Amino acid sequence: MSQVLTPHTRATPPSGRGLLDRLGLHRPELRAWAMYDWANSAMVLVIMTAVFPIYYGSVAGAGHGSAAEDVWYPLSKSLATAIVAVFSPVLGSMADYTATRKRFLATCVCVGVLSVAAMFMIGPGEIVLASMMFVIASGAVSLSFVFYESLLPHIAAPDEVDRVSTAGYAVGYFGSGLLLIVILLWIQKPELFGFPSGVGPAENSLPWRAAFLAVAIWWALFSVPLFRTVGEPPRALEADERAGQSPVRAAMARLGETFHEIRRFRQTFLLLLAFLLYNDGINTIITMAAIYGSQSLGIAHFHLILAILVVQFVGVPFAFLFGMLAERIGAKRSILVGLGAYCGITVFGYFMTSAAHFYVLAGAVGVVQGGTQALSRSLFARMVPRHKSSEFFGFFSVFSKFAGIFGPIVWMSFVQLSGQPRGGILSVIIFFIAGGALLSFVNVAEGERAARAAETKDAFAS
Repeated sequence: MSQVLTPHTRATPPSGRGLLDRLGLHRPELRAWAMYDWANSAMVLVIMTAVFPIYYGSVAGAGHGSAAEDVWYPLSKSLATAIVAVFSPVLGSMADYTATRKRFLATCVCVGVLSVAAMFMIGPGEIVLASMMFVIASGAVSLSFVFYESLLPHIAAPDEVDRVSTAGYAVGYFGSGLLLIVILLWIQKPELFGFPSGVGPAENSLPWRAAFLAVAIWWALFSVPLFRTVGEPPRALEADERAGQSPVRAAMARLGETFHEIRRFRQTFLLLLAFLLYNDGINTIITMAAIYGSQSLGIAHFHLILAILVVQFVGVPFAFLFGMLAERIGAKRSILVGLGAYCGITVFGYFMTSAAHFYVLAGAVGVVQGGTQALSRSLFARMVPRHKSSEFFGFFSVFSKFAGIFGPIVWMSFVQLSGQPRGGILSVIIFFIAGGALLSFVNVAEGERAARAAETKDAFAS
């Protein structure tokens, strides 16, 4: 296993940087880290967004009527969110204390891969099995982000972290988009891939179920480079800790200390509050745009899925470009640029009337979505103590999962008040304006100084 380069040991790059350096993929551990985005994004896109939700409603939910999509599926999503919210900060703190971030990540990957593979067994009407596997898989992939993202401040220097984070998003967009194209082809034209079709329920569902197996294999296979190449960051005990303590007790003590000293990291938590607001707007557009397009504009499912692919592939170059933009004007200002663009997107969404307009909307979202979220991750990574990175990214995961709860509520409230669906999409602009306003008050330099001071304090204590 290779030794991880930390921001303390990284050599300053030469002035004439190559393409990989500008993209944030210039060292083996950076490329290996980004490959996990390639691995998990396929699961997020196929299982949580594009394919499994359709299979869940039409096959697993057969015989359950509207309750499948109106009750069972939302309940499953809520349960997965609750699991992540409860466990991510505690498990993150345990991973920090025991220096086992990769071991926790490997556990999440194994549980997630097996649960996705088990989706192959879901037949007509088996909504309980489908719900169980979805909860386990969704919870596993979301928890894996805690340990994956907590490695970022350990492998990338402060002047690299924006480019590396956006590179991960870009790689993830491209890989998951490729796999989705293949899966859609064998679902639409199963005979071209040797699948039986038109025989019975089991044969008709085989291409769909094979897609779940493909995702499981993809997730497992492309996770390997990270485990082979990225080393485990060293253990760093805090002032009042000793190596023989119970990991659970130490984790709870660390969490208690973080809450007790929250003023010490007030800029970091101010960033989290801003992120909660504007990411709520982003996630609301992701989840509600398809519903709006389908129910209000009458856009067919085929066009909705193609629009998802537009977001994926447009997002690849623009995620890289956002990393380069952050190098010039800073991550915070780049995020504000993205939020300004989102305000324009919501206004455009209010006036769109056709499938062509919906594709334009998808392209515009692809321009800013990956870059805005990736830079939020990298900005946060710079403002956390590296020896407590998993704990802090546990909080980041909680705020990320809860983003998207209030947006749909506000959306539906505006629809009820205005009496027309268009009022809903325009309401999302509130979250971008409020989140951007709060972000403007974040003092990044002060947040970075507080994080480095905490590292120095505990380093001396150790």
